[in-house]
Amino acid sequence: MLASLGTMPELARQLSTLGGCTRPVRLDGHRTEYAVDTTTGEIGGVLHHLDSTALPAGQLLVRCNNRRATRCAACAETYRRDTYHLITAGLHGGKGTPEQVAVHPRVFATFTAPSFGPVHNRPSSGRPCRCGDRHDEQDAALGTPLDPDAYDYEAAVLWNAHAGALWRRFSIYLRREVAKRAGLTQRAFRDHARISFAKVAEYQKRGAVHFHAVIRLDGPEGGDTAPPVWATAELLTDAIRAAASAARVTGPEVDGRAHSFRFGRQLDVRTIRSVHFNDGQELTERAVAAYIAKYATKGAETATGTLDRPIRFLAELAGARITDHARRMIRTVWTLGARKDLEHLRLRAWAHMLGFRGHFSTKSRRYSTTLGALRDARAEWRRAQAAAALPEREPETTYVLAHWVFAGTGLSAAEAWLSASLEPAPGTEGEPTWNRVTTS
Repeated sequence: MLASLGTMPELARQLSTLGGCTRPVRLDGHRTEYAVDTTTGEIGGVLHHLDSTALPAGQLLVRCNNRRATRCAACAETYRRDTYHLITAGLHGGKGTPEQVAVHPRVFATFTAPSFGPVHNRPSSGRPCRCGDRHDEQDAALGTPLDPDAYDYEAAVLWNAHAGALWRRFSIYLRREVAKRAGLTQRAFRDHARISFAKVAEYQKRGAVHFHAVIRLDGPEGGDTAPPVWATAELLTDAIRAAASAARVTGPEVDGRAHSFRFGRQLDVRTIRSVHFNDGQELTERAVAAYIAKYATKGAETATGTLDRPIRFLAELAGARITDHARRMIRTVWTLGARKDLEHLRLRAWAHMLGFRGHFSTKSRRYSTTLGALRDARAEWRRAQAAAALPEREPETTYVLAHWVFAGTGLSAAEAWLSASLEPAPGTEGEPTWNRVTTS
């Protein structure tokens, strides 16, 4: 049908600019660019006019930029690569971060949640699960409670809701512990060193959030200054263990039961070696960045089998293809979300996330570049590529008048079919050459 109307080539060109996005935002409106006289400041003639009704798809299509791989694989891949470069910049420099951070003490730490009851697992010792079976890696039973009725669902979802606050408490304690080991007061510590970090949240199969973090010890001005001579990876590791053990957040009291939250007993802290050093056992910069970036695009739905979008009514679960364990966690979040004393947690808005409402990827201000800076660089690169394809003209000052309104999301069946057969248009793949790397 598209071919018979003669719109297929034009539509193909428009779809190719999406870089493979399968859930673009559709906009109605227009954009007009006027020339401005640089001498008088008067607005002159129209340089360029774009009207959504004149576009092949009938609307302007903009990438959704969703970080979830289950929602849009193409946009999630861009997010994953941006996260990879953000992490690596903080490990060996680049993108505005000095290269000397490569010799600063750095560790990779994993913080787990406490136990809320026995679950089906694959013990590292090779022994069978407590249920007596040896589960395959793909076994759907992994992470589910051995006894669902005895599992502490209330504490599990409240842990997720307080995990971000617990991390903030840990970061405060970590500075105290490093200062103590250096023989400094907390106030004096600021004049000698600074702790920088980047972390990502990951869901375990049981639905509990845990954190992977790169933690670096810098000089007082961050990566621009060398750390003091007493700053070592061993000191940092010892301080992390002490801070993680001491950090605790007081939770709410629910029906007479008081909750408090702390990290689980499983804490893994390993020194990060250089990107080139790898004797088969040590953790390298490249491996750490790839590992963190991989989880930046995965939500609870990937590990736990829950939803990848918010719900407005609990009845929506009736037709949802989710695990019984995820269904029970969502119901628990929804029930707790109805309590007035828990309104500040906004549990119902985050029921699909099993109560966790924090950002998946966060970092301290001086760790490295930002995702926003990477997006701006990519947009500037795209503009440069587009400008290079246009005929040269005299530099002009322009005035832009635009009005766009939301008209929906996604592609029609015909657009989706055509988009799946296309390669991204040159200059619109979504990232400049410096951002095209393989991190698997």
